Amino acid sequence: MKPEIAAKNVLTYVLEALAGESIIVIHDDVLSKVGEAFGEAALDMGMWVRSIRLETAKTRKSIPPALKEVLVRERPDIYVNIFRGPSEETPFRISVTKLQTRKKLRLGHCPGISLSMLTDGAMALTGKQYERMQNFSRKLMRTVSGVERVRITSPKGTDLTMSIKDRDWFSDTFFDWRTMKWINLPVGEVVVGPIENSMEGKLVSDGAIGGVGLIKEPVRIKVSGGRAGNPKTTEAGVKKKVTAALDTDDWSRYIGELGIGVNPGARLSKEFLEIEKIKGTCHVAFGNNLDYPGGQNPSANHMDLLITEPTIEVEGPEGKKVVLKDGKFQLG
Repeated sequence: MKPEIAAKNVLTYVLEALAGESIIVIHDDVLSKVGEAFGEAALDMGMWVRSIRLETAKTRKSIPPALKEVLVRERPDIYVNIFRGPSEETPFRISVTKLQTRKKLRLGHCPGISLSMLTDGAMALTGKQYERMQNFSRKLMRTVSGVERVRITSPKGTDLTMSIKDRDWFSDTFFDWRTMKWINLPVGEVVVGPIENSMEGKLVSDGAIGGVGLIKEPVRIKVSGGRAGNPKTTEAGVKKKVTAALDTDDWSRYIGELGIGVNPGARLSKEFLEIEKIKGTCHVAFGNNLDYPGGQNPSANHMDLLITEPTIEVEGPEGKKVVLKDGKFQLG
């Protein structure tokens, strides 16, 4: 798919952009082609477009003054952030989104996006494919609505339980922009913010980790009272990065998210932004969830860990039911 067509479908079916609206596209210099695709798509739709190119020679810890001035002063209808995705820059990206979401707008946040996502991957979707994914997400949300507890197991050894009582699920495939302000792109998950001190058991993440990328060996983490213990893995570099993320602050080891992938075009690529959307997988994240319904984790970090071929069992007032069995949906 041509990248500008994919970008236009994102603007239309996800961000609900309209002719005459204004959009600011902020993109890293190494992702200029992606930024250009969104800019061209917006212009073709009759939008007012401003493009901001950021230099990325060094790891960013704070917002550059020139960008901060734009974020404070400008009031576009839509922002699209096209950023590279290393875990070391997660606090920078969170700071940017906090300034943007202080205003009434729609934000598409793309940490780790690549051009191939627009041409061959999770964002290379037609309008019909977006509509089918949205309908599937609604069906999944009806299935999990009102459940109070979740158990996740996997062939690699994951066995986790958590409480989601009184926490509402949402999907990034369709949005009520009156109550929500931003989403990650590409879309393709159904999400809930578990009660922060409720997760218990063992997490075995395989395939990929947010901010780290693809991993060769599983990472094992014991979780008690919602708090992650020290990671165990044979990959020293992976262990170092995961530990550093979990040690960001006092809240960064506490659970923040459970997400279920529903995007049929998502691939096991180099970027977790796409990987976490693979249909039939799930992921948990430790760290910030203040933008989730009921979320109370204020961490400056957010690290996602993939679980492949999961079995997810939910329990509520009407009893137990299996949502996923070895990575296959059981929705009837």
